[in-house]
Amino acid sequence: MYSDRAKLRDEIEGPGSFTFFAPSNEAWAALPTEILDALVSNVNIELLNALHYHMVNRRLTSEELRHGSSFASMYQDFHVHIHHYSNGIVTVNCARLIKPDQHATNGIVHVVDRVITAISNNVHTLIDVDDDLETLRTAIAAAGLTNILESEGQYTIFAPTNEAFEKIPPQTLNRILGDPVALKDLLNYHILKNMQCAESIVSGTPMETLQGTVLEVGCDGDQMTLNGKAIITKKDQLGTNGVIHYINELLIPDSAKTLLELAEGSTVATATKLFVDAGLSSHLTGSEALTMLAPLNDGFKGSLTMTPDMRRLMTNHILKEQLSSKSLYDGQELETLGGLKLRVFVYRNNLCIENACIAAHDKLGRYATMFTVDKVLTPPMGTVMDVLKADDRFSLLVGVIQTAGMTEQLNKQGGLMTFFAPTNDAFNAMPKPEFSRLMRNPQELSAVLRYHLGEGMLVSGGVSGSHTRLKPLQGDKLELGVRNQTVYVNRIPVADADLMATNGVVHAMNSIIKPLPVRVDREQADGPAAPLRSAAASRVDSRSFRDDDLFQKVLKSRSSRTMNLSR
Repeated sequence: MYSDRAKLRDEIEGPGSFTFFAPSNEAWAALPTEILDALVSNVNIELLNALHYHMVNRRLTSEELRHGSSFASMYQDFHVHIHHYSNGIVTVNCARLIKPDQHATNGIVHVVDRVITAISNNVHTLIDVDDDLETLRTAIAAAGLTNILESEGQYTIFAPTNEAFEKIPPQTLNRILGDPVALKDLLNYHILKNMQCAESIVSGTPMETLQGTVLEVGCDGDQMTLNGKAIITKKDQLGTNGVIHYINELLIPDSAKTLLELAEGSTVATATKLFVDAGLSSHLTGSEALTMLAPLNDGFKGSLTMTPDMRRLMTNHILKEQLSSKSLYDGQELETLGGLKLRVFVYRNNLCIENACIAAHDKLGRYATMFTVDKVLTPPMGTVMDVLKADDRFSLLVGVIQTAGMTEQLNKQGGLMTFFAPTNDAFNAMPKPEFSRLMRNPQELSAVLRYHLGEGMLVSGGVSGSHTRLKPLQGDKLELGVRNQTVYVNRIPVADADLMATNGVVHAMNSIIKPLPVRVDREQADGPAAPLRSAAASRVDSRSFRDDDLFQKVLKSRSSRTMNLSR
């Protein structure tokens, strides 16, 4: 009887023109032992069929193996599928092409790194017949995704096993399974728009999902990773319209999460606990359209005990509508659950709500959005004058303002101002005779204060890390910068920033601000590279301020100028 072995030998050695995708020795050795033993010990129709699937009845050079092409094999015309990737890798049914274009008299050989198998089913059918994917199969049907997975395409599906679904808290899982919108988002987050075989991944790469966001697909040694986690348990289950990789952990996109779920495991754990302790859990887990302003953990200072004031503060960190930071505009007012109106300030380098500036990308949830902000909000509680009167550090300044006749200006509503307010320490550092003389001259006193005051609103987050210039109401521009999270004004550190008022913002200064000498480079304005000077050194400097010609020019100036915030 003419054997299958002889038939195959005659085909390979005889006349003709073939393409053979030949598995390397390592590829055969990598087969499960029971499969390899069966093939070697019983060279029959199964082996012939397997090898025929590696053969195409025509000569194909590597140049003809174009991306997305497929060729009928010599096994029942089942096709082999070619994919090219941007990193130069070429695969044949997810087997990597490792040695192309080995020419022979009767064809051409391309060496691949694994034994390839015939593809006859689409990815939905593969999911449908696997008991390990029973929960996924039910979810796909409920979300109405069956047609997509049966249609033509080249998808990559990261298929959560039954075990992956079981790891999710029942309350969360039931909520998502019962919400068609959230469920569809969750499943689409597991599907890439393009086919990615395991062999194509050599480094972490962001890849777009059908849900619209990205997954980072990478590798750790010989393991594929998703978002940095080695959760892929089975790779390269190939279908006619894509490939399936099994995963043992469910991936939940932000768009399927509640506010509380958005905040879990992030850098806002302190805020999350305080929201819960304040009795706001129903807002964080419900279906209200809200925006949560979640301060970073290091934004909290002092006691975190839940008091009525703390409860009120946390309530005012939740806005009454779902927003995107991209939709915010300068001067916009946002209402909180506590009934306060918060203002939006847009700067060249930052976007701030009152004193708190956006510190990370939005997290857009199922119904609500989370803004991560760099500070705890300090909502305005009165005018600039009210802020000064309520703070004992400014008791001398309040008297100075009254003497200069500027009380009404600092109480005035309808405009915004930025006040670099000298504290008692700043005035006490002046020689007493000089302070007394200044208090007897309201015009000169007004000039000093106006050099510390500008029109417009500049919170600390609006000062760029390199350089910001700001015009006071009188005198030359102030030079602002940031170093080690401290704002400097003409090389003087701000002692306490962002005391918010209804008509402006107050920044406490422990030194009187003087003009910079002309010779000082702009880059020096953001503070000294050396440690801050001692209080005694500051007092010595302040004694000589009368002799500073430039400062005297400020005192004598009568021109009033508007401030350029460089927003």
